Amino acid sequence: MPDLPNKKVGLVSCSGEELAEGTIARVATLLVLEKLRPDDTVTICLPLFLAGGQEEQAFARFYPTIAIDGCDKLCAKRGTEAHSGPVANVVVVSDIMAELGISLTNSRRALDEEGLRLARLVADEIARRVDALRREEKMPELGVIDLSGAERPAPKVAPGETVCACRAGGLPVTQVEMAWGRVGIVGLQPLFERAYAQGLRPSPDVGEQLLKTVKVYNYVPASAESEYAKVLAREYTTFCQRKGT
Repeated sequence: MPDLPNKKVGLVSCSGEELAEGTIARVATLLVLEKLRPDDTVTICLPLFLAGGQEEQAFARFYPTIAIDGCDKLCAKRGTEAHSGPVANVVVVSDIMAELGISLTNSRRALDEEGLRLARLVADEIARRVDALRREEKMPELGVIDLSGAERPAPKVAPGETVCACRAGGLPVTQVEMAWGRVGIVGLQPLFERAYAQGLRPSPDVGEQLLKTVKVYNYVPASAESEYAKVLAREYTTFCQRKGT
């Protein structure tokens, strides 16, 4: 039976090069990925994400994501939210600098010792937020629908290699027809398989039951919840019919 993968935290780093803060954001992100939390995080390629990379965008809908921005323009945050819904957290390098009373005068691309020290401080803050998200990310209580034990083999990674989102998930996306058009729902088929195996069958409230778990892995606007529930009930009924129930 296919399973939903365990959650990691996606890190989307600022890609700007006009300010040293952007370089610090990228260095700090790498420190978290390679040194501080290599088993708990993956990176999302922001340029590919904004260019329409489907696996990258699906990843950001499926996993809690932290945007690491260099300045208050918040390009990483806004880019992620424009394509995949709200990020779970935001780290802004310029805000941390202001709190610490630090200003940088070195090259925007080659960090000096002060810049590297700041990158390490930012990395520590990112790691703290990763830990908090992993503590908070729990599956809801859904009776027979229990995905909390779902596991998936991790991708094979060479020592010291940073894992990109496009390799981390292999996330299954199912296209369904909503009132306003087609929408991709991440993890729908594995969810249906698990729910069916645990005895859930079509009923008047099956859409609402399924929606609670779908929302863990997908961004669902509050105004669209009733439509999602209706469509989930329809799709699950069809799924069960194919199973012979």
